[in-house]
Order: sequence, then structure tokens, then C-alpha cells
Amino acid sequence: MLHMVLKLKETSTLKDKRRVILGIKDKLHHRYRLSCAEVDLQDSLSFAELGAALVSNSPEFGEKVLRDAVVFIEDHYPVEMYDVQTHSEVYG
Repeated sequence: MLHMVLKLKETSTLKDKRRVILGIKDKLHHRYRLSCAEVDLQDSLSFAELGAALVSNSPEFGEKVLRDAVVFIEDHYPVEMYDVQTHSEVYG
């Protein structure tokens, strides 16, 4: 699981924020096959809190995908990573 708090740099309205967040969620889903949702801070113009999840049979692969997704967001969107946390569980 991935939990991110993003500081949005170029949003002046909630509509701008929704456009940026929707783009991030769509790209994470299509490029990395992550399930993603805005989990809090919906009324904030400057911040967004996103959660993403991935199920894999390999912990190493799952952690790599989550790291790659964070780097992709940093490189392609006008946001600053305010807080990033990852969590993985192994059942067996």
C-alpha cells in the first residue's frame, strides 16, 4: 500500500485540483495497475491525500512498483511530495 500527501503547486480552484488528481489516479491505474483513490483533504486547495494499493505474489516487485509510481508522480506532475509512506504485508 502507498499513502501520499501531495502539495499541489498550480491549483487555484477545486476544479483545477480535481483535474490534477484525476490525471494522477488515471495514470497510476493504467501505467502501474494500482488501485488509487483520494482518501482525505478533498476540500483543501493546496493538499491532496492519495492512497494506492497493489496485490502481487512478490514483495520485491510490489515495493518496486510503488517506488516507481512515486518517482513518476514527482517527475510528471506539478506536485511536491509532502509525506509518503509504504506498507506491505506477506501472507503465507
